[in-house]
Amino acid sequence: MDVKYMKKAIELAKKGAGYTSPNPLVGAVIVKDDKIIAEGYHQFYGGPHAEVNALNNAVEDIDGAVMYVTLEPCSHYGKTPPCANTIAKTGIKKVVVGMKDPNPIVAGRGIKILEESGIEVISGVLENEVKEINEIFIKYITTKTPFCLLKTAMTLDGKIATHNGDSKWITNEKSRKYVHQIRNRVSAIMVGIGTVLQDNPKLTTRLEEKESSDPTRVIVDSRGRIPLDCNVLNVDSEAQTIVVVTELADKDKINSIKEKGADVIITPSKDNRVNLAYLMKELGKRDIDSVLLEGGSTLNYSALKENIVDKVISFIAPKIIGGEQAKTPVGGNGIDYMKDAITLENIKILRFEEDIMIEGKMTNN
Repeated sequence: MDVKYMKKAIELAKKGAGYTSPNPLVGAVIVKDDKIIAEGYHQFYGGPHAEVNALNNAVEDIDGAVMYVTLEPCSHYGKTPPCANTIAKTGIKKVVVGMKDPNPIVAGRGIKILEESGIEVISGVLENEVKEINEIFIKYITTKTPFCLLKTAMTLDGKIATHNGDSKWITNEKSRKYVHQIRNRVSAIMVGIGTVLQDNPKLTTRLEEKESSDPTRVIVDSRGRIPLDCNVLNVDSEAQTIVVVTELADKDKINSIKEKGADVIITPSKDNRVNLAYLMKELGKRDIDSVLLEGGSTLNYSALKENIVDKVISFIAPKIIGGEQAKTPVGGNGIDYMKDAITLENIKILRFEEDIMIEGKMTNN
């Protein structure tokens, strides 16, 4: 029964995707006499936590009931009071937890409060599934750097554009809609200046749902070549645009970018390029917990080389365009020996009509 109700709590938690950042996704179910009497999930950042929402939604007396919650109830004051203390006063007799909170200021303290109040606690139920839906939170709360998701789209012969640069559209409409759903869940989307110069994208989220939100736009532009009339500096969006340069960028150009309303981050240069590891730390300081990397082959290679990538999502369309000069998803110098190839694990494969999507986590992360 624990697995059954935890699965329900996980499904509830997923409803908060895109709205709770940088907080975790959490769902809660209250069960009495083998019947669900309350449900709740963390709906938005700063709002009531899943446990409180479930308690408020109870349709029966909760005295003697069991609460199933995906993440250990918090034990500290943040945007809201500690949930562990609230639960301890309700008459709940048992709490089943999916995973302990990796946040150092919680880390078992919530469970301790419950147990000291005489509540039985079981933890680790469907822990791997809970960790998967909170992979962004876990990375960010333990390292203060964003979870980086590298997305690529290529033809069957491994091309991201034709030899003359045309790239619209490689994948089908369903695949592209899924990418916009990912954009709606992450804090930021990052591309290189080459993508801006070639495609002039808006980097917005285009979904039918009214509550979809745009991620922060991050442009990696070591020399400050971004045109002041490009879409990302002029798009009608509440989300911020950040242009990332090095000391190689002209100071007057930097000021002009700021005058357009964009923020500018100046990083140390690494091989005459933006230092991506440094950039991740700076984005983390801005409460950006996740980055969707949709760059070109040069930026993709740099990100993999600097080991900032946590997960890769690759769409493959059943098209062949050929061309020795047509670009591939990852450029740069490449790996010298096959034995040193970058590998992925925990592979998932999805279908979007004729398109195939392969997802995997970086083996070394």
